[in-house]
Parts: sequence; C-alpha cells; structure tokens
Amino acid sequence: MTEDRKRTLKVGTKIGAALGAIVFLVFGLVPGFYFGSYGVLVFLSRLAGGPVEATTLVRMATVVGIVLGEFCIGAVSIVLGSVFGTALAWVVDMISSTGTAKETAEVKAKS
Repeated sequence: MTEDRKRTLKVGTKIGAALGAIVFLVFGLVPGFYFGSYGVLVFLSRLAGGPVEATTLVRMATVVGIVLGEFCIGAVSIVLGSVFGTALAWVVDMISSTGTAKETAEVKAKS
C-alpha cells in the first residue's frame, strides 16, 4: 500500500469520525438521555417488583444510566462515522487510481 493511499484512508477516517461526532451532537444527545434514563428506570422497577420512588439512590442510578446512554450512542456515532469515512475514502482512492498510469518495473530499472 502506497503512502498516498494510506494518507487518503487516514484522512477519510478522521473526517468520518468528525462528522459522526457532529451527527451525535445534533441528533444523539436527546435519545441518549432518554434511552439511558428509561433503561435504568425499567431495570430498577423490575428489580424492585413495581414502581420505584424517587429516592437518592434511584436518582444516582438514573444519572449513571444517562451518562452510559450518552457514551454508548456517542461511541457508536463516532465509530460508524469513521467506518463510513474510511469506506468513502477507499472508493475515492479506487476511482482516482483507475485513471492513473502505473509505473512498470522496466521504467523503474531505467531511471
């Protein structure tokens, strides 16, 4: 793999990760908050056998669930963004390499 190709893939990965982070900030904050807190409350209600009261322990567990939900959705957004960015960079590299002539061994030996 040539240095130009490696650089193209690295740039694509970084651009994709940045776009994934932006998409997370725009579309992922509210769902992360919602699913994290809802998941913890459902889990605690199953453990308690019924509805839970708003005690300090339940509130602390809800905050931990919110942080975990935000982290999980953020990680997925960034990883998927970098995968799509790498795939797009690979496609661009393949398209651009079809139009360039490759140097043969004879030309390298003569120079």
